[in-house]
Amino acid sequence: MDIDLLSRMVGELILEHDQVGLPGVGTFVAEMVPATFSDKGYTIHPPYRRLSFYPSRLEDSLLIKFYAESNQITREAAAAYITQYLAELKGVLEERKTIVLPGLGRLRATRENTLFFVPDEDLNIYPAGVGLEPVSLKSLAEGEEQEPVVIDVPAPVVEPEPEPEPAPEPEPVPETESEPEPEPKTIPDELVQEIADQVGNDEGTVSNDEELPKEQVEEEERRTPPTTYPAAWIHDDWKEPVRKGLPGIVVFLLILIGLAILGLVAFVVLARVAPDFIDTLLYTPDELRIINY
Repeated sequence: MDIDLLSRMVGELILEHDQVGLPGVGTFVAEMVPATFSDKGYTIHPPYRRLSFYPSRLEDSLLIKFYAESNQITREAAAAYITQYLAELKGVLEERKTIVLPGLGRLRATRENTLFFVPDEDLNIYPAGVGLEPVSLKSLAEGEEQEPVVIDVPAPVVEPEPEPEPAPEPEPVPETESEPEPEPKTIPDELVQEIADQVGNDEGTVSNDEELPKEQVEEEERRTPPTTYPAAWIHDDWKEPVRKGLPGIVVFLLILIGLAILGLVAFVVLARVAPDFIDTLLYTPDELRIINY
């Protein structure tokens, strides 16, 4: 086996499988990558399958089975042959640090002999993506000038609010003519004379225009005392009597309370000085006999 045959077997297996292992070395893993943007968002790259190498993952059956079926040998013989070949390949890789896998890429080793894989730029292990090419949005933007977007939306019409109508001025109240004051009525002379006759005026008829004699006026004043009297005219009998009922009741109640207190004090003194006398007042002789028994 040579390196070209190994690369072709890995390339054919990776098209149909996601993992192809190199026994004792590591495993190739194919991962699906969706479409991406690049060049500041002006280029769209189509989806593709990315080939990576993981030394920690070991898948040993797929490559051995494929080699045994292709050469019509047993799997045990194929496993022994491939394992020996890959062990020698790993030694060369650790010594040279790089081995080229034609059609796939480069398998490399670091100073610490950590293996990693660098795929070729034109590697295509995604048959469904044949014909897909990157699309540049920059050329489309430069070739076509977009017309400015104009959205014609009529502005809302705002109707001015109507100004409030001024309140009507109150109508002037018409001045009403004041009614003339009624003239004082005078009593006819005939009615005065008739009233005087009914009262029993001994002096004769009285008229409005006729003045009474001075003696008769004084007599009338003596008969009818005035509603207001001079201070000298007020007699002691006319004064309003003083209400003496309320102070008398208060004095009487105070006397009763004093007598009750005095009796209570006397009873207490007698109870201390002559208790036997108090017992004779409160109890009968039979009750005293029972108490003193």
